[in-house]
Amino acid sequence: GGDWCFGATDDDGGTLVDSPPSEYAAASANDVAASLESLGPPRSYGLGSWRKEASAPVTPADVETAAAVGGESSATTRPQLRRRPIVAGNWKLNPATKGEAITLLKLLAANFVNHRDDAISALSGAPEAVIFPPLPYVADAVCILEGSGIQVGAQNVGCNEKGAFTGEIAPSMLVSSGCSYVLLGHSERRTIFGETDAHVNACLRKCLEQPALRIILCVGETLREYEGGMLERVVDAQIRGGLDGIDVGVLMADRVVIAYEPVWAIGTGLVATPDQAQAAHVAIRNSLSNHYGSEEVGASVRIQYGGSVTPESTEQLMGEVDVDGALV
Repeated sequence: GGDWCFGATDDDGGTLVDSPPSEYAAASANDVAASLESLGPPRSYGLGSWRKEASAPVTPADVETAAAVGGESSATTRPQLRRRPIVAGNWKLNPATKGEAITLLKLLAANFVNHRDDAISALSGAPEAVIFPPLPYVADAVCILEGSGIQVGAQNVGCNEKGAFTGEIAPSMLVSSGCSYVLLGHSERRTIFGETDAHVNACLRKCLEQPALRIILCVGETLREYEGGMLERVVDAQIRGGLDGIDVGVLMADRVVIAYEPVWAIGTGLVATPDQAQAAHVAIRNSLSNHYGSEEVGASVRIQYGGSVTPESTEQLMGEVDVDGALV
């Protein structure tokens, strides 16, 4: 089931070629449930220390209060900062045909019953779920997953709104097509297609012009950089470069999620230990705090683990206080 966890594949396409659509789609649907179940109950975090604490249950009064203030609970019984877990599945260049994609999407929609009312789910701390199919399947994904609680995102976007840019996609096109998220700075875009921090920053700025669009900004180090003790330096440079000129309000409004993807663990079957993941996520929070001069920023931003994961490893990784979900 690990090859198609939440409809995502590793670099070699997992079992897509060798298995009938019904088999890999059923495995994916089962893995979705297992991954989300492993996230456990909602968690609250104090500022600065990011210590895990028990969260108070959400009451109907909290829902009414949240609706009155635009979706955020202001209950005095919940003073700690809360970060909602987020699980996202990157399909990469899979599956090969529209028919296979539709089969997978239908099984995801049929099996995903965790939370269909996103407003109440956000208050309860239930995990947010997003998939990133290839662009030709986005419209089908939006249609089939409507009302399921699963959001749809794009794997990449350009930094221009319109004009003579053959092959490019504008953020406004994604939003008007039903996307609510976009991936930026994925390690494969950086290493294979030469995308720089400056390019990622330009795309991120353009995406922020679309109020309905959130960004998952990917950062992470290669094996050589990790072995050379450069993890903190690399992720700090990527954070500062990707968020250059971005106002602190953008981060505090939850417009940007960070995905830590150790490049050496993507498509290799290697997984960072919980301690390694926790240390990297703390380094990212420190970078955010230093960049914006506020510990509150570092404590507020959601950070996913983006290496190769399985339902089994997700449970261990999510046991760490600074790991807010997974990009698989």
